Amino acid sequence: MIGKKILFVSSEVIPYLPNNDISSLSYNLPKMVNENGGQTRIFIPKYGVINERRHQLHEVIRLSGMNLIIDDIDMPLIIKVASIPKERMQVYFIDNEEYFKNRGLHSDENKKLYKDNDERAIFFAKGVVETIKKLNWSPDIIHVHGWIAALLPLYMKEYYKDEPLFKNSKVVVSIYGSDISGKLNSKIVKKIEFDEINSESLAVLQKSTYSNLLKNAILNSDGIIFADDNVDESILDFANKSKKPILNCGFVDGFKKEYLNFYSTHILG
Repeated sequence: MIGKKILFVSSEVIPYLPNNDISSLSYNLPKMVNENGGQTRIFIPKYGVINERRHQLHEVIRLSGMNLIIDDIDMPLIIKVASIPKERMQVYFIDNEEYFKNRGLHSDENKKLYKDNDERAIFFAKGVVETIKKLNWSPDIIHVHGWIAALLPLYMKEYYKDEPLFKNSKVVVSIYGSDISGKLNSKIVKKIEFDEINSESLAVLQKSTYSNLLKNAILNSDGIIFADDNVDESILDFANKSKKPILNCGFVDGFKKEYLNFYSTHILG
């Protein structure tokens, strides 16, 4: 991985959020890439449950101040950054008062899903890419983890398809077992189409479930990783039918070798 640049876009990463499969892999994979001569950037949302003082987050003024248009409404983009202790890894936080301040990951304290999770995912996807553009950092691989990052493959393939910075970027999506039941806003396709995206892959989102959100990510990716053993059977079948490179690997013995080989051989070729 010497000299290769990998962008990790995730719903969670330790130590900022509790330890689970997504947050742990979103920490360990960038660490592995760095240890093998690569370069990384990590992006997650700045949920309200993340303690800014404890983790020493600070706003990056030169990256903030942009407005993103979400369904014809201007939404301010705020970028914060922190360094993971004892590691050479910076984490960038996508923030917005309406979408993330005083909010949890996908549901409130009563475990009720936020009605605007669709807009939060659109905002996150666009916010990540616009920030990378400002950084002028061209990733070889963009590796997405978690539901809130699931629209990024679509936006990379459609909305940003003519952006020179990403001309050679490949997209990998990791799929985990999901405990999110329920649906996203039924107008999610209409909101995406507002960005002049008319991809055939939007058909899968006509039924706006979280599983279908992941299926859309699969359709717009260059490679798929099943990161645990509890992936929904319908998603497994969907991915296998896509004929795209697939890695079945979580934290198995030698997982670092498996991921490095998948990146180098099946994605970068």
